[in-house]
Amino acid sequence: MGSLQSDALDNVAAGAAGAGNPVNPLDPEEFRRQGHMVIDFLADYYHDVHKYPVRSQVEPGYLRKRLPETAPNGAEPLEAILGDITHDIIPGITHWMSPSYFAYFPSSGSTAGFLGEMLSTGINVVGFNWMSSPAATELENIVMDWLAKMLKLPSCFHFSGGGGGVLQGTTCEGILCALVAARDRALDRLGRDQIPRLVVYGSDQTHCSLQKAAQIAGIHPDNFRVVPTTRADAFALNPSALRAAIDKDIARGLVPLFLCATVGTTSSTAIDPVAGLCKVAKDYDHIWVHVDAAYAGAACICPEFRHAIDGVEMADSFSFNAHKWFLTNLDCCCMWVREPGALVRALSTNAEYLRNKGTESKKVVDYKDWQVALSRRFRSMKLWLVLRSYGVANLRNFLRGHVKMAKDFEGLVSADPRFEVVVPRTFAMLCFRLLSPPGLEAEGRTERANELNRRLLEAVNASGRAYVTHAVVGGVYMIRFAVGATLTEERHVAEAWRVVKEHATDLLASCRSSDSACPLVDRA
Repeated sequence: MGSLQSDALDNVAAGAAGAGNPVNPLDPEEFRRQGHMVIDFLADYYHDVHKYPVRSQVEPGYLRKRLPETAPNGAEPLEAILGDITHDIIPGITHWMSPSYFAYFPSSGSTAGFLGEMLSTGINVVGFNWMSSPAATELENIVMDWLAKMLKLPSCFHFSGGGGGVLQGTTCEGILCALVAARDRALDRLGRDQIPRLVVYGSDQTHCSLQKAAQIAGIHPDNFRVVPTTRADAFALNPSALRAAIDKDIARGLVPLFLCATVGTTSSTAIDPVAGLCKVAKDYDHIWVHVDAAYAGAACICPEFRHAIDGVEMADSFSFNAHKWFLTNLDCCCMWVREPGALVRALSTNAEYLRNKGTESKKVVDYKDWQVALSRRFRSMKLWLVLRSYGVANLRNFLRGHVKMAKDFEGLVSADPRFEVVVPRTFAMLCFRLLSPPGLEAEGRTERANELNRRLLEAVNASGRAYVTHAVVGGVYMIRFAVGATLTEERHVAEAWRVVKEHATDLLASCRSSDSACPLVDRA
């Protein structure tokens, strides 16, 4: 325990007991030494991450068996702690940074994103208003306008055009803030006792964060409207179906409040027709339209994908997650609003201890009034580093590279008659399934075919060589293959396909031999 850290913490403890003067626990030289150790640890982790099973293979409760029941009374050296991370924590990590990670949506990180996070954490400001750290607020203003220009968002979402952008933690937070603003705007018009009449709209493919936001915002559960989608529309929300749902609610005396349109749904990356949906909403007045492009919004900086958000100029708010597919470490949700005043009126608090000349000048943004929490992190630092370190051209090429790899994977799947592409590929995710062997697929056996793919997915994931997840659309269980991890290269996609084929071959062989392991075999 002879480290400076141990001595420092021992002295802190002694000082607290009145035995001496405490030593600063943020000693610059000790910080430098330990910081180098952590950077080296992470660099080795990135170098070797491909060697680990992508999905953690541990059982629930494994860690409690390995760690002590109480915290240590004395200080422990960082060397010992890093050793325990290697032996006890890493086995319980699902490696989102692995080049063979194809599950959910990516959580892409980068050197610039990490270093920006380090700078933000090290400077450690609590930038709830302009006065608390002017640079934190003003950099966020600037970076959000930069991004708005990259996405070709209309001027109404720029600060110069009366709108503006804010960095939330996640899309869940962003949707909640937009919904609360819409709710209060409506209740100011209708009366506070009218909240039971308000209705929120999404599709059966809309992310569950909308339902959670509605619950938190006090929307009656019976007024959360899920509009069905169909395979004929590629599971996008049909404007005619939305109109029918709205008309039905109005006939019942309800008030349409909020619509969430999605560009790149979680299940299948379906693209809701933003322009058509906004036109429907405008026919009824006062419906707030939020465009959730959490995954696919990043791709819209590429001219060839920008059409996916056509019509956003008619929306009230728009968001995408830079921490998904934009080389920015978690968390970082980019959100723009047409009418910032609606957010401020719904979310502001003005306690006496927060009063200051900057706020009273009306010339600054106080981001505490654009979010749920009071305190906030200096997120714009890491986004600024990402934009400056890579530049627009390299970011576009990064995204295009993943789209190409997904397209190549689509070609591999399509060339194998044992498999089917379930929905058209958009962006860098493919949804596919293993078909039942000829002679065993019959009417009424959809669930058994679904079970076949459940077992295929579990076999792939249990191998540790790749990690994929699933979705169910139109009653069909399908495997989602999302390319987007920072370290993924073409060889990792090819290897993942080999893993899928190997386990598919084994499953189908069990079916041909009427093995009891085959979910298609009738055991009645």
